[in-house]
Amino acid sequence: MKITPAKLNSFAMLKLPSAWLCGVRVKAINDTSCTVSVKHSWINQNPFKSMYFAVQAMAAELSTGALVIGHIQESGQKISMLVATNNATFTKKATGRINFVCKDGHLITEAIAKTIETKEGQTFWMQAVGTNEEGVVVSTFNFEWTIRVK
Repeated sequence: MKITPAKLNSFAMLKLPSAWLCGVRVKAINDTSCTVSVKHSWINQNPFKSMYFAVQAMAAELSTGALVIGHIQESGQKISMLVATNNATFTKKATGRINFVCKDGHLITEAIAKTIETKEGQTFWMQAVGTNEEGVVVSTFNFEWTIRVK
């Protein structure tokens, strides 16, 4: 089954309802990159009239995790995935529409091949960069994913 933005957004509605209610939506995905968008609104704001950091984190994580899900599906193997560590840097107030882009899909293929071959867990870091409508970076998130064959 080919992974698409519509399928991922349906998944979010059913399995990640907090993200879906806050407006987190997958806009584009391919083998190497994923774009997730969220618009600042009443439901996802903080007291400082900008987007709450946790909403940004949900969108950023989905941009990386969707790529991992897609590559696992393509492998045809039963592989578990989990975020082990994350960190973030915030550089500007997040207002308006924020797009999180992860371009690290190429990192997953090697980790999946190695976990299938060795039956040992593998870890790799993926980055999602959030930009506003003017193209200014508002936040950068790094996620350390762990995968292993079930």
